[in-house]
Amino acid sequence: MPDLLLELRSEEIPARMQRKAAGDLKKLVTDALVEAGLTYEGAREYWTPRRLALDIRGLTARSADQREEIKGPSTKAPEQAVQGFLRKAGLSSVSEAQVVSDPKKGDFYVAVLSKPGRAAEEIIADVMPGIIRNFPWPKSMRWGAASMPKGARFGGTEGKGSESLRWVRPLQSIVCVFGPEHDETQVIPFEIDGLVAGNVTYGHRFHAPDAITVRRFDDYVRSLGKAKVMLDAERRKDVILHDARDVAFANGLELVEDEGLLEEVAGLVEWPHVLMGEFEQEYLEIPAEIIRLTIKTNQKCFVTRPQGGEGLSNRFILVSNIEAKDGGREIIHGNGKVVRARLSDAKHFWTRDQGDLPDLQDLQPSAEKFGLDLEKPLDQRMAKLDALDVTFHAKLGTQGERVARIRALARELAPVVGADAALVDRAVVLAKADLRTEAVGEFPELQGLMGRRYAALQGENSSVAAAIEDHYKPQGPSDRVPDDKVAITVALADKLDTLVGFWAIDEKPTGSKDPYALRRAALGVVRILLERNVRLPITVAFQAWAKAREHDGGVVISDSFSSSTPDSYPQVGSRRRSVLERSAFDERCLDLLSFFHDRLKVYLRDQGARHDIIDAVLTPEADDLLMVARRAEALTAFITSEDGINLLAGTKRATQLLAAEEKKGTVVADGVTGELLRLDAERALWSAITSASSEASQAVAREDFRSAMQALSKLRAPVDRFFEDVLVNDGDTAIRANRLALLKAIREATGTVADFSRIAG
Repeated sequence: MPDLLLELRSEEIPARMQRKAAGDLKKLVTDALVEAGLTYEGAREYWTPRRLALDIRGLTARSADQREEIKGPSTKAPEQAVQGFLRKAGLSSVSEAQVVSDPKKGDFYVAVLSKPGRAAEEIIADVMPGIIRNFPWPKSMRWGAASMPKGARFGGTEGKGSESLRWVRPLQSIVCVFGPEHDETQVIPFEIDGLVAGNVTYGHRFHAPDAITVRRFDDYVRSLGKAKVMLDAERRKDVILHDARDVAFANGLELVEDEGLLEEVAGLVEWPHVLMGEFEQEYLEIPAEIIRLTIKTNQKCFVTRPQGGEGLSNRFILVSNIEAKDGGREIIHGNGKVVRARLSDAKHFWTRDQGDLPDLQDLQPSAEKFGLDLEKPLDQRMAKLDALDVTFHAKLGTQGERVARIRALARELAPVVGADAALVDRAVVLAKADLRTEAVGEFPELQGLMGRRYAALQGENSSVAAAIEDHYKPQGPSDRVPDDKVAITVALADKLDTLVGFWAIDEKPTGSKDPYALRRAALGVVRILLERNVRLPITVAFQAWAKAREHDGGVVISDSFSSSTPDSYPQVGSRRRSVLERSAFDERCLDLLSFFHDRLKVYLRDQGARHDIIDAVLTPEADDLLMVARRAEALTAFITSEDGINLLAGTKRATQLLAAEEKKGTVVADGVTGELLRLDAERALWSAITSASSEASQAVAREDFRSAMQALSKLRAPVDRFFEDVLVNDGDTAIRANRLALLKAIREATGTVADFSRIAG
């Protein structure tokens, strides 16, 4: 079977776009070929800084013939219906249709359409121009004459305007070669804006700029290799990584590995050549994180550290796209100049951030508001952040107002978490201070981390310093969760303020859009509560935020949300009121609770919990997420045991029969009446229900869900005997209602643990 080689070569493709673009090309082409009736054995995409390539193996040479029958109207149908059928089928007269007889429906017309298959070459030439013209680049451009507005003149050529090709960078050549593995191949010469697909490509722009004629994928790869182009990005990454390790080791160092940087650098070079540069030792006084980011961001270089040692060395690894004749000395020298200049700037930022701000007298009101010490540099930056009225969100106020809200919220949460209230307060007022440092201004990704550094320098408590960095965490499913109680409290307060605040102004995620990362914030709250065993009912957080609202500076809150006063929320530490009491809760709080439930489901499923078990323990009013997780964990372990299987089988029969009778409107007694229990089996069941329900309720109160389930499993034998000896639908309506009440009691007893009707099996 024939293979297809496709290459789209252009000027530099941004590294961040390459992998996705190659994947998009593979999907678009293979989907189009399959839709046109072709099949293939396998396909693999490749990319370099200048080309996207696709190797499709085992492609069928021709699509299959197709036969389609279109059923038409009765032969006695009005002429208008017949003409509509002919137009739909593409027939010119009814003589071209067949007449089919049906014993019940009589005679009717049928159009039999035969569509011959097409050669793969024809299909490829047909689909490729549309794929290229409509390729989903995040950003694209026009160039040359084609970039001019329609009707404009460019060197005597009229521009094509919006009809011209848009591509990420100027498209320079197209290779499209098709044919069997061992025989001659052929070019499929489709055309795009004057570029005609052929069998000619070009190698490395400096080392091998001459044209290369290719026939099929294997010689294409070999030819590119000889022309100093390493087509496989994974191979380029492997070469860079191992050569960088070897160069570092040869100099008594070890590479500080960075997968993201490795991916980016592999997308910047077609023929990687690893070199080592250095900078002055004095720059090692700068925090390692700043050095690493400076070198990574500005020069796409890796840093090194002493073998088995702490901190960084003053050597860095760079990756060149050429094999320089001088061994790379000029390349190393040029990169070193830039690195030293950037590190000089970074050292300047680091030093200035530890000094006094020039306008301390203007910061006194802000210092008094937050209890700041203007003798300390980080306190000065927090005062500056507040004094400048830096906006957090137009409807949620300034950063200073937000810190005030988080501060009040954290004050409510500290006793729930068990954190030192004074340390929590100090951590909150300094948590956002590094946003006004020059280091974070240059490298925003260092926020939190630099705050911790500056806090340690001015002698803050270690828990306070840790909380400043960790209050942003976790920032994803693989990020670590804070473990210090002060950090846990501040992290929860920060995320809950974000979530409840954005719900208050009705700025919720919609579809795939989540500009404020609210899903990530909610998952962060879920992970903190579950992984650090924090008992914080979400409705308590709503109440605490409502109190904190009194401390912000005039945040614009929707009328419906504002109408819920703090008194309508449950009190911290008290027995919570039902979330279903909608007269006491704002509708948006219920919606936010549902949003948390969605994140909890995602988290538990990732941990291996079955979806039906999650549904069985998660009720709409469940706001204690830790307890939901513990119920799910206990139920997962229990339901696969013999007792669990027995409990599930016994209760399902009872609840299904009860549900069927309720659906029919059969009367069910409000409670079980002992005098109406006529048979030993129903009296034994009632006794077992009473006993098991009491034991289960006591176990649930102790949060011992396993024991609760064990107690309920004792119902299996009485339930089996009941269904063997007792006719539920007795002719006496009072007895029937009483027996149905027994089944209802089973459902209520098991409901204290989970909704067993939702469990599969």
